[in-house]
Amino acid sequence: MSVKRVLFITQEIFPYLPESTIAETCRNLPQAIQEKGKEIRTFMPKFGSINERRNQLHEVIRLSGMNLIIDDTDHPLIIKVASIQAARMQVYFIDNDDFFSRKFTTEDENGVEFADNEERSIFYIRGVLETIKKLRWIPDVVHCHGWITALAPLYLKTAFADDPCFKDVKIAYSLYNDNFKQPFSDKFANKLKLAGITDKHVKDIAGAEVDYAKLTQFAIKYSDGVIQQEATVDPQSLEYIEKNKIKFLPYSGNALEAADAINEFYDTI
Repeated sequence: MSVKRVLFITQEIFPYLPESTIAETCRNLPQAIQEKGKEIRTFMPKFGSINERRNQLHEVIRLSGMNLIIDDTDHPLIIKVASIQAARMQVYFIDNDDFFSRKFTTEDENGVEFADNEERSIFYIRGVLETIKKLRWIPDVVHCHGWITALAPLYLKTAFADDPCFKDVKIAYSLYNDNFKQPFSDKFANKLKLAGITDKHVKDIAGAEVDYAKLTQFAIKYSDGVIQQEATVDPQSLEYIEKNKIKFLPYSGNALEAADAINEFYDTI
């Protein structure tokens, strides 16, 4: 397959959030892939710590206004956009007052992870995919970065599989050393349910708490290829990849050093 369009679904992007391996990768890799001639779209959550005025975010009214139901509760979807001028790159932000207005990312000032991180991840991924449908933009590859994006492979291969925007899409999932400490609840699998998702699709994570290793393996199961984005990652995930013979690109340096290899990997999945 000759890949022409790549959708980046990310957890963090510098300069909107402080520098980290994910934030730097998701700042530099989309630009590098775009400079290799591919068309890109990039999304991240609009965490409350992001300064909207300084970063010149503005709402895209034509894309906002949908309600997403999660665990029997309606949550309005708000879409914002900003530009990284030096990269000639637009970034779309998924926002919602219930999930993203607090002035932190995934944990509070004491380092305690938010109890609703599982609902936040569900809302974020469904929000991205619904927005792509509204944009009528058809990606060839969806590239996911960070555990908050781990549900994208499931939704793309089930609930959104027949949508014209996604029916032929391939999924690349990047592995980072981004473990979370507080497992998702034993009700998490039920909260994922949507038309097209049945018990068989979520049986691997049903009826028990879902820790980082289990969530990562669940993402890998529904992905077409996996990219090791840091030198040290969860060893259980690497074992799972090898055992299930999933297409894999080992660590090959930072985003700029690995860009050529990643660009070529897209065509193989």
